[in-house]
Amino acid sequence: MIFLVRHAKAGHRSDANPDDSKRPLTSNGWAQAMALADALIDAGAKGPVLASPFTRCVQTVEPVAERLGVAVTPDRRLAESQPLKPLIELIESSPDGTVLCSHGDMIPDVMQALDRRGIDFTTAPNWKKGSVWALTRNDDGTVVSAAAWPPPEV
Repeated sequence: MIFLVRHAKAGHRSDANPDDSKRPLTSNGWAQAMALADALIDAGAKGPVLASPFTRCVQTVEPVAERLGVAVTPDRRLAESQPLKPLIELIESSPDGTVLCSHGDMIPDVMQALDRRGIDFTTAPNWKKGSVWALTRNDDGTVVSAAAWPPPEV
């Protein structure tokens, strides 16, 4: 199983700060990130931990990476507005226990692409900030089922 996380709550987009890639988590976002670390480890996360290079994604998975004793690896395939095929290939080729963190524009598209491949959705979708998709794969890495976890209540 691997885990596809939507970044936790971050500050609002602003015209005052044109570089949206640097937008950090809010205090509630940090609380979500800490709670996500517990849930991910309890569910079998063991690393590696990869994230979109955007600050809010890296910060979301820093607590789980720290607890696992690994570094967060920035990966452009998880960033906003990227092509889907490389991200799906990353999902299929990552070792079991991998944690991936991406954005609200990427995760629904990935899940729709997997739906077209006929995977089994075992829960209703959840797209909120701090939500997680637990993806079960067969031996060749093909995703066969997906369960959405709601964001942690903080």
